Amino acid sequence: MLARITHGTAAICCILLAITGLFVFINSWNNAVGSEFSIAMRWAHRIIAIPFIVIPLLAVLISPKGFVHLFKNNIFGKWDKDDWTFAKLFMPYLFAPGKIHMPPQREVKSMQRVADGVLLFAGVFAALSGIVLWLNTGLLPNGEWTVRFAPATLLVAKLIHDISFLIIIVFGLGHIYLGGGIFEPYRGTANLMFGNGRVNEADAVYHWGYWADEEIASGKNVIEVKDGQKRKGDTASVGYES
Repeated sequence: MLARITHGTAAICCILLAITGLFVFINSWNNAVGSEFSIAMRWAHRIIAIPFIVIPLLAVLISPKGFVHLFKNNIFGKWDKDDWTFAKLFMPYLFAPGKIHMPPQREVKSMQRVADGVLLFAGVFAALSGIVLWLNTGLLPNGEWTVRFAPATLLVAKLIHDISFLIIIVFGLGHIYLGGGIFEPYRGTANLMFGNGRVNEADAVYHWGYWADEEIASGKNVIEVKDGQKRKGDTASVGYES
């Protein structure tokens, strides 16, 4: 449940931050809507950034083991032959899923580890650079609690913030396309995030073969539904697959 709340909060905040950030990032939009609306978007951007930063930090404090697992086993997990094969076939698979046979994967697929890592670090850099830019103009609307930074520091912070912003948009759209179930082989997997957090056995074996075998063998996160079909529980699945 913690992973789902954290992931959901981050996802919603990212979408809202992208929308509000565009009015700051694109000068023509900024000029077209007028100064008052631009200021409102800028402050909305900053306020939305608070849960974007705070909720994941709270999740780390609540579940440090989960944070270690995320880094050690998921993002920086060792790749094997099947992981490299999956990565090699990933782009052809997107265009012809019915003709490409993908190797079995673990809790987090190899390319998902790459995407998660990129999004995580881009989010951290966006947050840190955004804090610098925010403090330089004053933490409060009237300019109070201002920390003045050198022009060179502000230039670097703005550059990092803009690059991180673009990376999050590109990888975020890919994440939504796959995780949202828009891509046919992933239809129904949005249920992991927005439904009951379960995936049926057939889908689990198809997408995450090694992980599914381990879960079925342990039986810890497997439940029987009324029609007799096994479904995997939420603790090992939600918040990571896409």
